Amino acid sequence: MVYFRLLGRLALRFFLYLGELAGLIGQISESLLRGKKRWRQFFEQIVEIGYRSQIVVIITGAFTGAVLATQALYQFSMVDMETMGGVIVSVGMMRELGPTITGLMLAGRVGSSMAAEIGTMKVTEQVDALRSMAVHPIDYLVTPRLLAMCVSIPLLIAQSIAFGIIASYAIGVHLFQQPGAYWNFNVERFTDGTDIAIAMTKGFVFGLLIVVISCHQGLRARNGAVGVGRGTTDAMVFSSLAILISNLFITLLMQLIFPTALGMS
Repeated sequence: MVYFRLLGRLALRFFLYLGELAGLIGQISESLLRGKKRWRQFFEQIVEIGYRSQIVVIITGAFTGAVLATQALYQFSMVDMETMGGVIVSVGMMRELGPTITGLMLAGRVGSSMAAEIGTMKVTEQVDALRSMAVHPIDYLVTPRLLAMCVSIPLLIAQSIAFGIIASYAIGVHLFQQPGAYWNFNVERFTDGTDIAIAMTKGFVFGLLIVVISCHQGLRARNGAVGVGRGTTDAMVFSSLAILISNLFITLLMQLIFPTALGMS
């Protein structure tokens, strides 16, 4: 009986949390349609989310592509198909690893920062001060971050993928002595616009999840520094879990939309 009560309590908390997120999404939608646009905050967030995240994303993407190429080449060497290593990296980086790894890095770096900044403003009553000055907190704090994320994350994903493919080329051609012409030919042959569309779709969804979850954690912060720290941790964890879970369902949906491109007859 105790287990059923615990399970029911967890289910109620989960659905309550989803309801709070849905309410925040509704406020963001209203802000996008009718709210005042804060362009200064928007460009500041472009710098914070996009510009300052480049190094982390580039390094992560490059080493992910290099490791993937190394593993693929070791396995393909058993069947004399080493020149197909570039295909594995390009398709894998575009459809899965590029968007997912970039999303996880942004959840850790940007999501936690959003939750900490907004949470600190909440516990120090700066959010209430905005309301007293007739400034809607969603317009000022959340919407600029959402718009900046929508602009930044496609570019960051593109950088992650590009440097992953470049690193895989360096590993395959210069370290494993594979012919560069065949390597590039196979990459161009088996990679098309569908892979790019999948990467951008996933990145867009991941960006929305990071902003909504992180800003929500900041806006619900309580109990001073302890609450801010807990909200920051929850923002990173919940955003990462949401990215990994949604990635599965987006992949299944993409298989229905692009059956031929994904190998389905």
